Amino acid sequence: MERFLGSADPAIRRLAGDQRADVMQSPKVKILINFPAVHPYKKWWGTHWRLVSLADLEVNQARAVIEPGIEQELKWLASPRRRIKIIDGLVRHCASQEGNAVYACSRLGFASDPRVTKLVNWLIDWQWPDGGWNCDQKASGRRSSFHETVTPALGLVEYYRATGERKALTAAQEAAGLLLEHNLFRSLKTGEVIDPAWLKPHYPPYWHYDLLQGLRLIDAVGFLPDPRADEALEILEKNRRKDGRFAGPKWYSKKQPDAVDWGSGAENEMLNLLIEKALLAGRKNEKS
Repeated sequence: MERFLGSADPAIRRLAGDQRADVMQSPKVKILINFPAVHPYKKWWGTHWRLVSLADLEVNQARAVIEPGIEQELKWLASPRRRIKIIDGLVRHCASQEGNAVYACSRLGFASDPRVTKLVNWLIDWQWPDGGWNCDQKASGRRSSFHETVTPALGLVEYYRATGERKALTAAQEAAGLLLEHNLFRSLKTGEVIDPAWLKPHYPPYWHYDLLQGLRLIDAVGFLPDPRADEALEILEKNRRKDGRFAGPKWYSKKQPDAVDWGSGAENEMLNLLIEKALLAGRKNEKS
């Protein structure tokens, strides 16, 4: 983590361990807290995505500044007018929306809001028998979507950490168990890679699944010592360049820009920091 202590961005330095760094002086944070008057879900620029990035950056010292964004988010997601589709007894809904909101609210200091509890209870009620979630109306019900599973599970873990609610942790562990059944990326039927795009790490992930997101969840619920996670850690390590850094594709574009520029390829410090943390956690488990 030492190389991140020299970052020009104080938010990155703080995440790397510099407790003296003032995250509110981060150029990225200054942009992210300027919540726009558009629908929160506007890709990838709206408040919904900004809150997740602020949570990733652990900007939890500025409640008054962040609260307007939280209000905008929860007014949308916790509305009694939202309609949820149920087919064959299973909820077909993009639970990554509620998952991202729970994740952000829990990490930013708003887990006690009763509307967040409502979202958590919904997520638990919507969970499929295999441990995940899915928005595909044509899905057979046999298997959940990894994209729609990892984000709600990460949100539930953070809610558990903030409140101690065991039901949230149990639901997240069931989701992590689903990923581990597949070694995080392999088909149960053929053993082949389900989607080659999952083998490349991205940041921000928004609602997308990849190995980095999967490993973040596996680590968060305490399952990283499971040998079924080893191959994913090895593949992540193989993405390391000769200069020691990591590069990966990005989901945002000129047509759908992010609020901030996270950097292209190996210049993306958040991507590199999250990968190094995942690999460090993996190495610690090998020694224990």
